[in-house]
Amino acid sequence: MATSSVWAVIPAHNEQKNIFGIIKKTKKYAGNVVLVDDGSTDKTKEFGNKAGAVVLRHIVNLGKGAALKTGCDFAFKKGAKFFVVLDADAQHNPEDMPRFIEKLRKYDVVFSYRKTSSKMPFVLRFGNLFISNAVDMLYGIRLKDTQCGYRAFSREAYKKMRWSASDYSIESEMIARAGKQKLKYVQIPIQTIYSDKYKGTTIIDGIKIVLNLIWWRASNGK
Repeated sequence: MATSSVWAVIPAHNEQKNIFGIIKKTKKYAGNVVLVDDGSTDKTKEFGNKAGAVVLRHIVNLGKGAALKTGCDFAFKKGAKFFVVLDADAQHNPEDMPRFIEKLRKYDVVFSYRKTSSKMPFVLRFGNLFISNAVDMLYGIRLKDTQCGYRAFSREAYKKMRWSASDYSIESEMIARAGKQKLKYVQIPIQTIYSDKYKGTTIIDGIKIVLNLIWWRASNGK
């Protein structure tokens, strides 16, 4: 698969510490890298430009889901055939990208799961288990880690699971839409570095996500 057909989309908010290195590493595996600066107040945008990414900017912080949709919509309009989405905080290793891309030869969506580690915050382990059980029960999709944001999907898959969520519930909405659309999926393990004591989905976020999953299941819409 030619790298020119692969677009990497990276949402970022105040990630000047990590973004230059992440983009440089990502460019080795993707022909196009889109950074969406989601209302940063630091130099994320400047470092993104220096690293050679296409930089899109939200004037104010709209949330991860909104940032990813902005980036993916842009890539879609530019003719992207394959999408890889990853975080800007150095928790996802761009060197794993070829494994995602290879799986897209047979699958519509490639999810990933973080290997269990004592370094994973307890709230993450508990939340993942709770949400994973809800996803399995409501949508028949068995995933070890529903909240890992390192994912890949085809152009046709994006058309079918383009999300509405602007916050962290994007991860679960993507799964819900993939389940409703009967998309062919696979999951692969990745190593994750936890550089912060805690960053990401909170307990309140988790409750909202499960309530959304129930709503999406009950809804007649896609």
